[in-house]
Amino acid sequence: MFGNIACQIIGYYLIAALCIPLGYGHLKVRRWARTLSLTLLGLWLVVGAPLTVVFFLILVTAKDLSLLAVLIAVIFLALSYLVIPALLIRFYQSRNVRLTFEARDPRSYSIEKLPLPILVLCSLFLFYAIALHVPILFNGIFPLFGVLLFGLQGILLIDFSIMCLLGLAWGALKLKSWAWWGSLIYFVLLTLSLILTLSRYGFSDILAGMVFPPTEMEALQGIPLHGLHIAALIGIPLPITVGLIIFSKRYFSTACQPT
Repeated sequence: MFGNIACQIIGYYLIAALCIPLGYGHLKVRRWARTLSLTLLGLWLVVGAPLTVVFFLILVTAKDLSLLAVLIAVIFLALSYLVIPALLIRFYQSRNVRLTFEARDPRSYSIEKLPLPILVLCSLFLFYAIALHVPILFNGIFPLFGVLLFGLQGILLIDFSIMCLLGLAWGALKLKSWAWWGSLIYFVLLTLSLILTLSRYGFSDILAGMVFPPTEMEALQGIPLHGLHIAALIGIPLPITVGLIIFSKRYFSTACQPT
């Protein structure tokens, strides 16, 4: 329960840290607000699916909802993940919106000089770096090619993974070729490690390693899940990230060419 509450608080602070500057940028009609909005919408399309599913599962298990309420929640979540972001992307990419921001704010910003896929990729790296702090709250669980590590070993590997992500994010912003190769190797290995490990463990085995209190253990053991289900849920954004890395190769290869 402590880890669950801590994750929610972290999520609230992240939303505030993003939405307050975005609100200011839109009120002042700053050009960077449009670019940042497109970046965050691209980020949401990658990581929004598992977050939406997790939110729905928490809502259904924590609340006694009627069938009508469940249907309303499903429609609302589907709109929030696919329809509304698609409409917003179309809005921000329209010619009139772009010209409006440029007319009200003629200055150029460094964030506009980078291709949008690179900005989305770097935002994904930062998101994963923040998300990797969550397993620390659950006894440092870390999947390592077929073996679940806990405790100090898991925490050290989590810390190493976070530092690698921050370094890759910096290199990607600079369009360094080593950052592209490092990102590709990192996420391919992470995806394989996650799937190979969680597919071998049952949900009860994972819970036992997290060392939950007896009351929470009793409540969670009734959930009909397997490690493979968790791997599929958590691992959805990882192959998409690998695809985005492959797609962004052309930007890294032209980084050193004169503009």
